[in-house]
Amino acid sequence: MLPLEIFAVVTLALLLDVAIGDPKRLYALVPHPVVLIGRIIGAMDEVLNRDEIKSRLKKMLGILLVISLCSGMAIIGILISGALAEHYWGWVAEAFVISMFLAGKSLADHVAAVRYALVNEDLEEGRVAVSAIVGRDTEALDEAGVVRAAIESLAENFSDGVVAPVFWALLFGLPGILVYKAINTADSMIGHKTEKHRDFGWAAARLDDLLNLIPARISGFLIVAGAALSRGLSATGGIRTIIRDARHHRSPNAGYPEAAMAGVLGVRLAGPRQYGDEMIEDAWMGDGREEATPDDIGQALRVYWVALAILALDCGALSGLLL
Repeated sequence: MLPLEIFAVVTLALLLDVAIGDPKRLYALVPHPVVLIGRIIGAMDEVLNRDEIKSRLKKMLGILLVISLCSGMAIIGILISGALAEHYWGWVAEAFVISMFLAGKSLADHVAAVRYALVNEDLEEGRVAVSAIVGRDTEALDEAGVVRAAIESLAENFSDGVVAPVFWALLFGLPGILVYKAINTADSMIGHKTEKHRDFGWAAARLDDLLNLIPARISGFLIVAGAALSRGLSATGGIRTIIRDARHHRSPNAGYPEAAMAGVLGVRLAGPRQYGDEMIEDAWMGDGREEATPDDIGQALRVYWVALAILALDCGALSGLLL
């Protein structure tokens, strides 16, 4: 696919995602592609990651799983893209397929549901809503904790669910986004530093870190740009917080969008959090208010939508320049 075509395809994919998101009726009939990828990973985890297997062999099997996922997804992407290229409107169909792997609208909808519950003074419903987008224990969170969790998820998943898929689609088309989503899904399922997955999930976690290295930093500065175009927010605060705090996050990548969002909103994000029985002592992002409110979710969503628009406009402008 020519550079012009891929930029146009990805721009259309972004617009389709914003317009229709994840069609519930469609995915009530057939599983979402990411769900199918997850089922494959889950099956391989059950077969290859047994307790009796030694650590070194588990790591090798995990590497084999990653290689198989990458090669399999790349081949599927090449075949689909090649088949669609034979048709005049194939690029529109490819844009629709790519949009299925973008989480722009669905992410915003989930976060907006958290805000709606809290605005209506239903803390329990807010905890339930935020539990759908975070991995931590939400039952003991107060309102400020629910708000911070929602904003952190919005910032981090802007990178993982929108910017990174777009980045790899622009570089390698449909095969690129399929490989990225497979590895990102594998990381979320087996890339944990638990006894069960420390060795088997090592390769998935390391490759996911590598694939998100550039997109996470782009995401941070897109959030800053979104704040610069939004009234009452601090773009300079976002830049300052990225420079000072992002590298202290336990993740080599998540700190950039989270620090950016913390800085532009003037709130503190990340910090210690509970995952099951384990307390994670993470560094704080930002030096603003710890007592975040539902209004901060609204501000974060405003920044998010502006940043998403900037991303789409950049893709569209680049396709025009290449015309």
